[in-house]
Amino acid sequence: MADNDVLAALDIGGTHVAAAVVDTATWTVRPEGVRRRPLRADGTADEILSGIVACGREFDLPAEVWCGIAVPGPFDVARGVGLFQSVGKFDSLYGVDVRSAVADGLGLARSRLRFINDAEAFLIGEWVAGAVSGHDRAAAITLGTGVGSAFLADGTIVAAGDSVPPEGRVDLLTIGGRPLEEIVSRRALLTAYGGGPDIDIRDIAERARSGEPQAQAVIDTAMRALGRALGPWLTRFQATVLVVGGAISASWDLIEPPLRAGLGGAGPALVPARQPVLSPLVGAAWHCCRTIPPAGIPTEG
Repeated sequence: MADNDVLAALDIGGTHVAAAVVDTATWTVRPEGVRRRPLRADGTADEILSGIVACGREFDLPAEVWCGIAVPGPFDVARGVGLFQSVGKFDSLYGVDVRSAVADGLGLARSRLRFINDAEAFLIGEWVAGAVSGHDRAAAITLGTGVGSAFLADGTIVAAGDSVPPEGRVDLLTIGGRPLEEIVSRRALLTAYGGGPDIDIRDIAERARSGEPQAQAVIDTAMRALGRALGPWLTRFQATVLVVGGAISASWDLIEPPLRAGLGGAGPALVPARQPVLSPLVGAAWHCCRTIPPAGIPTEG
């Protein structure tokens, strides 16, 4: 097979890792499907890296394969080094050379790994073959352990300039003098609800659906705040669609009305992800394919 006929892809989340092989002719996951393994966000570096490698090794990857890896921030995607610190996940990977650990574990050259922010990979995947296909200017948010975001124009991620937040990151925004992630993230919602250590987001969602005012109020407050913080940037970027992914987006029936209200009603189309599991993998593979150098030119990119 040619180097770029198929690409391996990994999607590293705050609580899991997923792996697949992507066919670049159709930008679909090959019939082998997706493999998933749980990850402990508070695990040791060895535990986390071993889980990532074990997931990737469920496929018989040839040494010449290229691999795109979607990873949450903060992360140095150029060097493949973790910068996580006091963000509620992967603190043990701070300063760790993830590129070398994963490459060695999978039996690949370091130069054949390409890292990309997971929200950016998600948006690209939804643009290639998902809910924002056909849109020239699109934005995405991913709601999980944190708030991820990405902005895309004509197939290219925009992470700098006056039309997007600093680094394209809405998690750096504040609202009411508080960092946005103190209002919208998984840990923020759990803190606001105050239901004890056995309560998770899924429980809050179920209680909101059953009519519990407190659960509904927690979700409404967070989503309205997100909309108010995000709305001006969507207008400035001239986005025609906002796609929402991440674990919390599974409760679309609950989050869509207050998020739309926070955005002010007008503005871009608001849609849930069409392929919430596959899009980060497809997007990571797409990014990797676009950065494969001409044959014979070595690179560490």
